[in-house]
Amino acid sequence: MTQPFVTQLRARPDAIHLAPPGTAAITVRVEMPEVWDTVKVVVSPDQPVSVLKSAALGALFPDSIPGDFLMKLRGFEVLDERASLRDIGCVDGSIFLLTHRRRRAVR
Repeated sequence: MTQPFVTQLRARPDAIHLAPPGTAAITVRVEMPEVWDTVKVVVSPDQPVSVLKSAALGALFPDSIPGDFLMKLRGFEVLDERASLRDIGCVDGSIFLLTHRRRRAVR
């Protein structure tokens, strides 16, 4: 199977593996504008969005509170983070935006 296009874009060289061995997996990209960084995540489509969010926050912004951040897919906030990636329409190569829930003042 060929890797999706998102694996060719600028990102950290290593991927976060969340899919259990022997299960179907997809590769997604999580971007965080606050730190100008991205990660690739290999995840099962049946896992909830909250698992993806926690793993990405752990890699990109370790000392954060997950409730202070939101995930967006195709420009829309994922309102139910307990829903599976498949249920929200995530496919192989999807790109998520992980950002602060509230706007932050620029100083």
